[in-house]
Amino acid sequence: MPCACTGLGAKPIICANSPLETVSHSNSNPATGLPLIDTDMRQVDAVIAERLHSDVPLVGQISRYILGAGGKRLRPKLLLLTCGALQCQDVRRFQMAAVVEFIHTATLLHDDVVDDSTLRRGMETANAAFGNPASVLVGDFLYSRAFQMMVEAQSMRIMEVLAEATNVIAEGEVLQLMHMHNADLTQAQYTEVIRSKTAKLFEASARVGAILAQATPEHEDACARYGQALGTAFQMVDDVLDYTGDAELLGKNLGDDLREGKTTLPLIAAMQRSNALDAHTVRNAIENGDASQLPAILAIVQSTGATEVAMQAAQAQAQLAADAARDLPDNSYSRCLAELAAQSVFRST
Repeated sequence: MPCACTGLGAKPIICANSPLETVSHSNSNPATGLPLIDTDMRQVDAVIAERLHSDVPLVGQISRYILGAGGKRLRPKLLLLTCGALQCQDVRRFQMAAVVEFIHTATLLHDDVVDDSTLRRGMETANAAFGNPASVLVGDFLYSRAFQMMVEAQSMRIMEVLAEATNVIAEGEVLQLMHMHNADLTQAQYTEVIRSKTAKLFEASARVGAILAQATPEHEDACARYGQALGTAFQMVDDVLDYTGDAELLGKNLGDDLREGKTTLPLIAAMQRSNALDAHTVRNAIENGDASQLPAILAIVQSTGATEVAMQAAQAQAQLAADAARDLPDNSYSRCLAELAAQSVFRST
């Protein structure tokens, strides 16, 4: 059966019955233009616009600023696609999709303050434009608004899943902070961080779709496995793009991870595969957050094949996601989920 998930790129990349290893590379942006859920996403956007209202003008101004800056909206789209795969028409899916986007946006506001970031999606970060205090407090507003909306859904199970996810994300952020400038970070520790701070909300988004669909435990588990693997793959590719991407396309400064002292998989692999002198150069740059060493680090990452190592790890996670999608009912939505897994790896933004 052919793929029905068009609009992701020039041509479909993967079907639910084809192995990820055989797909061709694509620079398309995943989850942009998903005809299957275009109508549903307009409903989600309407909910977002309505629930951003606040009697305090600056709250709405900053919220609209960051939400209007673009982004892939992967988490709400993932929730809607899993609902579709499980034939769920529960009207609460629009509100819950807005909730996961609010939680994600709150984490971005807080992350940019912690990381002292100045550029996101080609625009000034909210903290650069409005200041750190306002960004932190509006992030708090989005968290609290998300929990208000969860209560309105009147589902203790959904509350449980999203409350746990929010807690795990916070723990992941603290764990990452503890590992800043730690050049001895292992691949296992790196994966633990990204599964907490990034993949957990992907997992929760897919699981909430299954809960709304009143899915079987097996299907709920498949959705959760899909979300975790997709989120892990997505973050791994993001970390590769910080050393191989185009700053203009990415909409952020290359080398930000190095400046912040983040030991990501490309650097871990580079230190493992390089000679002692080059490994010392990478270690020193991590420990000192020395972005002036970026050209030398880029050369070492390239010459050691470290990006290929990191991409292979991302592809393995994407394969796990595609496998999980095959455990769902075979329809256009589950095939779209499998294709989305492939395009999460082969992208340039």
